[in-house]
Amino acid sequence: MKKYNILLFVLLIIPVLCFSQKKAKDSIVERPARPAFESATLIDNATNVLFPKNTLEVVMQHRFGRIEEKNSLAGIYGANSNIRIALAYSILDWVSVGYGITQDNRTSDFNLKVGLVKQTRSGSTPISISYYGNIAIDGRSFDTKYPNGDFIPPDADNGPFLKQQDRYSYFHQLVFAKRFSSDISFQIAPSLSHFNAVNFGGEHDRFAIAFGGRFKVSPQTALIYDISAPITQFDDNKYNVTGFSFGAEFSTSAHTFQIFLTNFNGLLPQYNYMKNTSNFFDGGALIGFNITRNYNF
Repeated sequence: MKKYNILLFVLLIIPVLCFSQKKAKDSIVERPARPAFESATLIDNATNVLFPKNTLEVVMQHRFGRIEEKNSLAGIYGANSNIRIALAYSILDWVSVGYGITQDNRTSDFNLKVGLVKQTRSGSTPISISYYGNIAIDGRSFDTKYPNGDFIPPDADNGPFLKQQDRYSYFHQLVFAKRFSSDISFQIAPSLSHFNAVNFGGEHDRFAIAFGGRFKVSPQTALIYDISAPITQFDDNKYNVTGFSFGAEFSTSAHTFQIFLTNFNGLLPQYNYMKNTSNFFDGGALIGFNITRNYNF
């Protein structure tokens, strides 16, 4: 009788143990994978990174002048440098909103990032998908003048603007990112840029695609790259330039520093995709850096 009691106990406990093990296993393997990148920005494009709710990200981006500029110490004293200072706040774990101000054209931008799909540790969801978008407002004065005092005729490059809407530009991007391992990550990011006002004969819209990656060489250091290629081709070939950016990233738990070579000076993506004329391999390279610092509340 004792043997039958032991056998009955074993038969009853096995399903419970199997269920518990399956539940424990599922709770581990279906957890979201760590973000593919450390920073919310990969040089000139957004990444899939969204910080936890109530995180404030402080961003400073700087681009020096072209390296080939004379008497500019590799562009550090260059006349065409540009800077942007911005804040981004995570209102939810999967939504952040931000505001930035850029030196060129006194541009203000309001931006939004939304996490749509998260890669899982089990691989059941193999990639992460995020949306990034912004609206930028050109802040230049309506009464822009030539050095001799004459008013500059209205056009998209020089202003003044005929209507308030002429100041607006927009950017939309989907970021498909994958963390292959703790050391290797990759992303593809198709995008659409739009300017309300363009010069006569110019295009208002451009589709483009970016390819970016990160390879860790130590716990706090990684090599990074970003290649941004236009899909829509403009009649004026000088605007059909691919952006090449290569550099290094140094990160801690709350701080990221990226330094790199690039031919993009615009800081806002729609300006890089629509208005850049600098060729990386034909004297258009410059030094840039991004600094971010996170604060948790």
